[in-house]
This record gives sequence, C-alpha cells and structure tokens, in this order.
Amino acid sequence: MTKIVPYLAEEAIERDAEALLAEYARARRIAIVPPIPIDDIVEKHLKLSLEFDDTHKMFDVPRDPEREPDILGAMFFDEARIVIDDSLDPDENPSKEGRYRFTLAHEGGGHWRLHRAYSKTDPGQGTLFDGPAPPSVVCRSSQAKERVEWQADFYASCLLMPRHLLFDAWRNEFGTSEPFVFDPGVHTSPDHRRRWNGPRAVGEFLREAFQPDHVPCFDQIARRFNRVFLVSPHAMRIRLAQLGLLVSDNSRQQIFAGDE
Repeated sequence: MTKIVPYLAEEAIERDAEALLAEYARARRIAIVPPIPIDDIVEKHLKLSLEFDDTHKMFDVPRDPEREPDILGAMFFDEARIVIDDSLDPDENPSKEGRYRFTLAHEGGGHWRLHRAYSKTDPGQGTLFDGPAPPSVVCRSSQAKERVEWQADFYASCLLMPRHLLFDAWRNEFGTSEPFVFDPGVHTSPDHRRRWNGPRAVGEFLREAFQPDHVPCFDQIARRFNRVFLVSPHAMRIRLAQLGLLVSDNSRQQIFAGDE
C-alpha cells in the first residue's frame, strides 16, 4: 500500500529515533545499552498492541512457498495496533529474532513516529462496508525502496543500532574509531597478510579470508556485532556502512539501502 509522505533528511530521522530512546530511558530511569528493548519500547512506552497473523491471508495476497514472505507487517494507526507475519514470531522461529525486531522497530518506530500524521482515516471508512478499518500501512519487501518504507527502515536501523552505542562497540572491539576500508588490491590476495586498510584488529581478523569483493568481508565484520544488538548480520552491515565504519574502496561512498 503506497503512502505519499514528505522528504525527511536522514539527520531528522535519526534525531527522532534518539529522542524516542531518551524518552524511554527517562520514563524507565535506566541507561540504554544493547540490545535495545524494542518490545518494551513499542508495547509499554508507545502503548501499541502487537499481534502475529498470516499477513498474506489477511490481505488475500498469495504466498510463494519458495520465498520469504513479501508482507512482513502492517500498521493500524487508528487502533494503535501492529500485525507482524507469524513466520517472524521469535518464540516459534528463534532464527528470525533479528528480522522480527527490525520489523517491530520499522512499524512501531518508523511508521508510528514518522507517518501517522499523514495517514488520517475517514472516521466512516471502517464501517462503509460493515467491516474493520483497513490498515494504514502494509509493509512489503517488494516496496522497500519507496520513500515511506525507506524512512521506516532507516528509523528502525537508528533505533536498534544507535550511533553512539555502535561506535562504542566498534572501539571496544578494535581499539579505534578508524573505519575499515576494503581495498580489492589487498583483501583479495595474500598480500593483505602484511598490509591492511583500517583498524589492525580488523585486518588481522580478515587475513585468512581472501574475498572477491567487499560484501563478504563486510559480512564477516558485521557478525562481530549483530548478536550484541540482536539484529541480522545484513542489517548490521548496512548500518556500519551507513555510519562510515565500513567503506568500499571502489566507490568511497557510504552504502545504505532498505533492509529487513
């Protein structure tokens, strides 16, 4: 379900995610440490209800048994209710915990905080056909590049992997805030046993892992952190790259795209 929302700068989205964490910390009188207690933030602080259901069946969309679900969640603003696809239920599928947490942060953080003002529902719409009100936002993997979904994804990333906590974790792991820069002339050959671009500890970690491009190297580094923050390795890789801690030498540009 496509929603038209205004442009928001990354800095503004990140500030709101930081503000939400600060609000929660003050309300609970606690310090924020990883992993971010996203269930508590969404259900107890924001007062949103959470349900698991077969989202494809709910919205009469065929599910491809050979692929991951396209519809991961839905937000009902008027009811302050989130529905997440039951395939992501962490009690039933512990391996999906990272994706579940990201989806919950996407719905209860991104959409609720950023978009509910732009999704006012006609009060009579829910009873027009003598049925329940339609969802305000239906989140589909196939629509991840749309502005409304990208914003919610970025919000979730900032909320679950706060900048200052991730930099702290990087310094604790590698002893520096210096980024790792992938150099294809070094990290794809035995020469990088003697040469490295970035923190020495990262170079030492990768010295036996010759890789054809930056993505496998970045994935290995991301796995040093994703379990601490309880996110998927893919989500962690994207966040580290967005923060400039993982840099591809080919482009010298930060890498960010919509994620799970």
